[in-house]
Amino acid sequence: MCGIAGFFGKSEEKALRDMIETIRRRGPDDLGIYYNGTVGLAHARLSVIDESSRGHQPMWNERKDIAIIFNGEIYNFKELIKEFDLEKKYRFQSETDTEVILHLYEELGERCFEKLGGMFAVAIFDSVGQKLVLARDRMGEKPLYWSLQKNNFVFASEFGAMISSGLVEKEIDLASLDKYLLFDYVPTPHTMLKNVYKLEPATYLVYEKGSICKQTFWSPPQILLSMEENDSITHLDGLLNKSVISQLVSDVPVGVFLSGGIDSSTIAWYAQKNSKDPINTFSIGFKDSDFDESQYAREVASLLGTHHHERIITPADALILIRQIPEVFSEPVADASVIPTLLLSQFTRGKVKVALGGDGGDELFAGYPTFHAESLFSAGGRLGGLLRKMGGVIINSLPPGDGNFSLLFNLKKFISSDKTDREYRHMEWLGSFPEKERHSVMTGNLSVAAQKHTVFEDVDRYKNEYVQPDPLNKLLYVYLRSYLMDQVLVKVDRASMHHALEVRAPLLNHAVVEFLFSLPYSLKYKNFQTKYLLKKLMRGRLPDNILDRKKKGFGIPLSRWLKGELKELCNDLLSSEEISRQGLFNPEYVARLKTDHFEGKADNRKQLWNIMVFQMWYRRWIK
Repeated sequence: MCGIAGFFGKSEEKALRDMIETIRRRGPDDLGIYYNGTVGLAHARLSVIDESSRGHQPMWNERKDIAIIFNGEIYNFKELIKEFDLEKKYRFQSETDTEVILHLYEELGERCFEKLGGMFAVAIFDSVGQKLVLARDRMGEKPLYWSLQKNNFVFASEFGAMISSGLVEKEIDLASLDKYLLFDYVPTPHTMLKNVYKLEPATYLVYEKGSICKQTFWSPPQILLSMEENDSITHLDGLLNKSVISQLVSDVPVGVFLSGGIDSSTIAWYAQKNSKDPINTFSIGFKDSDFDESQYAREVASLLGTHHHERIITPADALILIRQIPEVFSEPVADASVIPTLLLSQFTRGKVKVALGGDGGDELFAGYPTFHAESLFSAGGRLGGLLRKMGGVIINSLPPGDGNFSLLFNLKKFISSDKTDREYRHMEWLGSFPEKERHSVMTGNLSVAAQKHTVFEDVDRYKNEYVQPDPLNKLLYVYLRSYLMDQVLVKVDRASMHHALEVRAPLLNHAVVEFLFSLPYSLKYKNFQTKYLLKKLMRGRLPDNILDRKKKGFGIPLSRWLKGELKELCNDLLSSEEISRQGLFNPEYVARLKTDHFEGKADNRKQLWNIMVFQMWYRRWIK
């Protein structure tokens, strides 16, 4: 796991060094720079496979005409060596997966990326063809940004490195800001700046002779398998076992994030099953019982016999990190759970260099409360719409609470969207500002820009990509390509790499994803039960109270803190003077959001946090 940066054009070496220094924390073990006046490649290395200096990057082939810089892990690299007889055709200088990609590119060209199993962001400079090739993994686990401005192609692992280069214009894309207000992130391929982009997942990009060509190399199955439920469970068992085994491979110590939820507990179960020694598991807890899951993690760790590490964090631990958020993300992502994720990553990094996590389970197995809401909405039909309107009067009259996504919070989210389109509705349920509220919070140029584009255009693109006849599998695909990729995985990558910790996601192995998308939605959500197939698989392996307990999430007492410990920061970031001077948001509406929340008239935690995160980012990177 590393950080990469570079350019192809005419730029100074200083720009390259500024880029890599911005993301140096991603790879503290080694630094590599190549610059020839036209091409610049920089690499900050976190050594996981072959820790020796032979893994130094940029890495060149034997003829010294192709170079690679790589961020990620290729779990099937040893199998690829055998499949293509690479050791007979090339003289290997290291035992790294990086070198396997390099030689596989020599063998297959851009077709090599479809052979790679794992998470990756790759840049290859091919001096023979005078071209630069970028590629990103199927699930979008590893980040990769790019821009072409003034005949200079620039790329980097993080948005902050792009800005630090001085090679991109710092002009806010108002259409992207409109999307951010809805989603809490800017959907791929856009960013908060004009003409700066995220490379799409499962895509490679070729920059050659001043032009750009992109090609997709993977998509999930578009047909459904006819398979008995028991056979599905057996097959899933084999795939998960194989995935975890492959992701335990490392030349440095490996641990497991263990929250006590079904996803992380499943990964811990398979990891311990395939380890002769007790594995290291890690969790953090809160003194606030409404947010604490530590007792469940302890229960699972005791059952499995892991070597469990636990840290109980205080509000002071969390609050000190709030102002670091723009340094961690460098692009606004309004997910307050980045705070406990940062603390967990810091705690874990003290013992191991690699951790397995349960990311992807909620999206692949329909695990969020929104899927309950969808079931109610769909079952009710017109009656559901009537109940939503009638219930809205009652629900909105109830006093808000500060709990971790309580029943009342979820009910208010349920009635907040009036969209008839299923995918649009879910995005509004997950996000901060649905349509009416978004138009209220906007002013000036932002309001004008919002009227010139379709805020759901990226959702529409994913819907069109996936043509399988099961409409609810299409919904899961939208989750996979939106909320998971652009919020959850971004949070985990930035928080973990801030502490030079590599986090792997066995549930996102592409063989697992392909199999699950070939099964009907009814095996994931059935009879108001989320994660149906996964629970059937793990029944008897994990305690029933772990499998059946209510989803708690990984949050902080944000609503309460905004009335107390964070009130001063909120008032500072969202002062009427600051908002008016900026000219993007309606100062009267923002002031009302604050007042209603402070006085307990409404739970505006998500809306306030959304704008606060943007303001912190704006101060750090733009102003």
